[in-house]
Amino acid sequence: MSKRIGFISTRIAGTDGVSLETYKWVQVLERNGYQCFFLAGELETPPERSMVEELAHFNHPEVLELHSRLFGHGRRRPPELTRRLHELRRHLKEVLYEFQRRFDLDLIIPENVLAIPMHIPLGMALTEFLAETELPAVAHHHDFSWERSRFIINCVGDYLLYAFPPALPNIHHVVINSRASRQLSFRRGLSNVVIPNVLDFASPPTLDPARRAALRHELGYEDGDVMVLQPTRVVPRKRIELAVELVAKLGLSKPWLVISHESGDEGDLYRQRVSAYAREQGVRLIFLGHRVGSIRSFGANHSRPYTIDDVYHAADLVTYPSNYEGFGNAFVEAIYFRKPVVVNRYAIYVEDIEPKRFDVIPFEDFITDEVVAQVHDMLQPERAARATETNYQRGRRYFSYEVLEQKLLPLVEAAEGNHA
Repeated sequence: MSKRIGFISTRIAGTDGVSLETYKWVQVLERNGYQCFFLAGELETPPERSMVEELAHFNHPEVLELHSRLFGHGRRRPPELTRRLHELRRHLKEVLYEFQRRFDLDLIIPENVLAIPMHIPLGMALTEFLAETELPAVAHHHDFSWERSRFIINCVGDYLLYAFPPALPNIHHVVINSRASRQLSFRRGLSNVVIPNVLDFASPPTLDPARRAALRHELGYEDGDVMVLQPTRVVPRKRIELAVELVAKLGLSKPWLVISHESGDEGDLYRQRVSAYAREQGVRLIFLGHRVGSIRSFGANHSRPYTIDDVYHAADLVTYPSNYEGFGNAFVEAIYFRKPVVVNRYAIYVEDIEPKRFDVIPFEDFITDEVVAQVHDMLQPERAARATETNYQRGRRYFSYEVLEQKLLPLVEAAEGNHA
């Protein structure tokens, strides 16, 4: 059996969803005897198994400038844009061949680079590379162009059809939710497998009571105070204003909302709007992103005073009011850390998560008095303990590393077998 797998992406670093899920796939593959290697424009992976190519990053100035001209300006593509696309494609294809030679790879796992068109030349180069080499690939698709309105107007429709994603016999396609599976079959005629986002439920998180107490004290919480956590980035689709509204209606002695992540690469306008709304509602926002690191990623950040684990342990209630998610990492994290959850019934939750019968407080797009009453009930210690234990066991059954293992390893072995 071949054992050397190359992961390819624009970025495998930080705590974005693609990087975090890549980390989990690598953990599962390595514990099953595979060696993993990495190519991207930014990496926090082991240097001896990594190859950095700056032009592979979607944030590289040349790539950004090109991207800005390809989308949102009409459907006619000037010849100079075509020439530049192919210049970058040729360069990146040579990089891919060098990656293959350097690490003697047996199988490729593209992480979202053949799905969302943030880097057109890289997707084109990888498609040609896989067609020319016939290397087996398991393409991990997190989101597609048709799921984002900003990609509707473009002058690269021809490239989107052949590379995002490509229809090649040596590629096995993986998506993260049922809706994406149907759309990929309908729009591209491609068979695929659904593999949800997961966590290592067989290894429960370790609670450090001293760190939990220290964080709560630093934030100003005393015994008996309810700490409400919004464990997401500050971007519009997270609908944080609904979490603010919930906190305002709960009648807490300290109507505060802790937000664990920063705005990211989508600017600060939404943060400003949410902050203004919170002031109107009498809710204090506590932004912790600059002080919180991750310990479940390639670049585990131990330089910051707290980890995301510490923040979850300190919380009493988690809010998840998003109106759109590709899956729902923060929901699974809240279950993993045994916290009560209030969740908006976004589409993927309704189809892929709700049927698993988690004991949470769902709502439909706005906060009602009934939701507030259910939260007060859920915050009672015995009620919370029952719900969180039930949820942990269901998380272990449906969203664990063992589930990933059962779904991913047969795909990898099938891809290898077809190539033999």
